[in-house]
Amino acid sequence: MLGGVLFDGEDGLAGHSDGDAICHAVADALLGAAGLGDVGEHFPDDDPSVEGIAGVELLGQVAAKVRGSGRTPLSTDVTVIASQPAIAPFRNEIRERLASAIGVATERVSVKATRPEGLGLSGDGVGCLAIAVVDAT
Repeated sequence: MLGGVLFDGEDGLAGHSDGDAICHAVADALLGAAGLGDVGEHFPDDDPSVEGIAGVELLGQVAAKVRGSGRTPLSTDVTVIASQPAIAPFRNEIRERLASAIGVATERVSVKATRPEGLGLSGDGVGCLAIAVVDAT
């Protein structure tokens, strides 16, 4: 799962949740923009109630917490760094899933990807990096 989209035939990422690196990056960026800490504080990996939770569901819960703090998410920009899978064929679906989870128009969500060309963890094909920024008021 990446960005709430199932990539059939691809190995999943390990994690206490579904390992959705894109949703987790956006969730952390939302929490950071609101001064509310990080995903691990709100959804600790020793909490059995969130074991296996879908990243897009977690993201929706984070967006609700951010709104509850008086902040409003406006947009997000995500960069995925991974050797595989190819993000481009799923870009619009990912944008739609993220937009729905955080409650913004799809046009307010940007998703792009790059390959690390053999550098580091994600370059060895054993990991995926996602970096997100959020605009909120």
